[in-house]
This record gives sequence, structure tokens and C-alpha cells, in this order.
Amino acid sequence: MNLVIIKYNAGNIQSVLYALERIGLQAKVTDDVEEITKADKVIFPGVGEASSAMQYLKERKLDDVIKHLTQPVLGICLGMQLMCRFSEENNVNCLHIFNEDVKRFNSAPALASDKIKIPQIGWNTICNLKTDLFHSVPENAYVYFVHSYYAAAGEHTIASTDYLLRYSSALHSGNFYGVQFHPEKSADTGERILKNFIERCH
Repeated sequence: MNLVIIKYNAGNIQSVLYALERIGLQAKVTDDVEEITKADKVIFPGVGEASSAMQYLKERKLDDVIKHLTQPVLGICLGMQLMCRFSEENNVNCLHIFNEDVKRFNSAPALASDKIKIPQIGWNTICNLKTDLFHSVPENAYVYFVHSYYAAAGEHTIASTDYLLRYSSALHSGNFYGVQFHPEKSADTGERILKNFIERCH
């Protein structure tokens, strides 16, 4: 298995590598176009800010490379958001692999409850699970989130989460998959999802 993690200026790559090692897999971290296009599977991670990440990708022509990959690709957190059409985080056009837009959680409803914080940090459930990415993952399984922006529910939604509103916690279109949560920090459920991406997603 030739597994590649796209290297760009958005962190959490090391934790993804550790998670893959726990399930017996090695991955190469690279921004080399040829290595990315020749990979069997590609992981597109991300923690950071959308507009600066998109600028970095464009400067290195990686935006065009990612959009035209034909092997399975998994976007994680910011990686998934960058695969959407547009992000309100500094109002940037993204890769438009998914038609959904990325919006900021509206903090106004949080005034009614001290328990609702932005960003959402911690464990929450995923439901309405679709595709083999969630094979053997039970409805309402808990996974780990850290984010202030969310992808709206739409035609590509394959998992949903409730936090102030119902939003897309996972997206799918063709060979592209995206998860808003961090599978690398989501214990056994996260490892199951990573295994499913490697073994079942085509």
C-alpha cells in the first residue's frame, strides 16, 4: 500500500502518522506532485486557517493536483473544509469538490447555555452514517472534534452531528471523502474509520 499524506502548512500530520502506525500502516508525508498522484490512497489533513492554507496550496499548484486525483482521498478537519465550495473563514473559494459551503457557528444561541462553546472542542456523536467509510461503526458513535466552522448539510453529507444545529460531520463525492472530526484522536472508532478508508473505500 503506497499511502501518502499531503504536506502543507496545516498541522496534525504527526498525530495522523501515529494513528496509522497503531493500525500497522506506514505513510509518506510529501508535497511532491508525482508522489501524490502515484499514491494508492491519499490523506489530506489539516488544522489551521482556510484562506492561508488555500494560498499555500495554490502557490505550489497543489490545489489543482488535489482536485484531479482519481484514487481515494480522505480530508480531515480543515482538509475536509478545503474540499468544499467556499469557506466563511476569511471568505475564500476552496477546491469545490463538495458543493457544501463552510460556515461559522453562530454564537448567538450559545448565550442561552454556558455549555455551548465555540469552538466545539471534545467528543460528540455522528449519526445517519452512509458508505463503507463507516462500516461496522455504530450509529451515534463518539468521535473527537475541534472546530469553529462547519460544512452545511447537503447532497454529499454521509454523517451528521448536532452542535447548535445539524451539520455535515462527513462528506463523500466519487473518490473523495471528508470528515470534520479527527479520526486520529477518536480512539477505537477513529481507527475503525481509518481502516475502512484503507480497506474499503475505492
